[in-house]
Amino acid sequence: QVQLVESGGGLVQAGGSLRLACAASGRTFTSYHMGWFRQAPGKQREFVAAISSSSASISYGDSVKGRFTISRGNAKNTVYLQMNSLKPEDTAVYYCAADTSYYTVVNGMSPQYWGQGTQVTVSS
Repeated sequence: QVQLVESGGGLVQAGGSLRLACAASGRTFTSYHMGWFRQAPGKQREFVAAISSSSASISYGDSVKGRFTISRGNAKNTVYLQMNSLKPEDTAVYYCAADTSYYTVVNGMSPQYWGQGTQVTVSS
């Protein structure tokens, strides 16, 4: 089992920044590829970003490219999402996810483990 706990969400004005963190516990963190997803009210879940276990591979959803950066600190069992130039359309609940398959995370298939989510609200 892997437990994931997100933090760092909140209310920010458009153009501002937030940094989300996802702390993992349980099985070996370095065995897992990690991803961030988001879901706005009335919308489908959207892939945001993914990072492989070694950080060698990174992918972003088209809507966040150039604005968001995913990283991981394996010593701290934590994955981060730095969000810059935030827009009102970035408002959503952001979820951290983990899977042993990078393909599963990047292609929007359902990763095995999920966090409880953290709310990000961007005001105009």
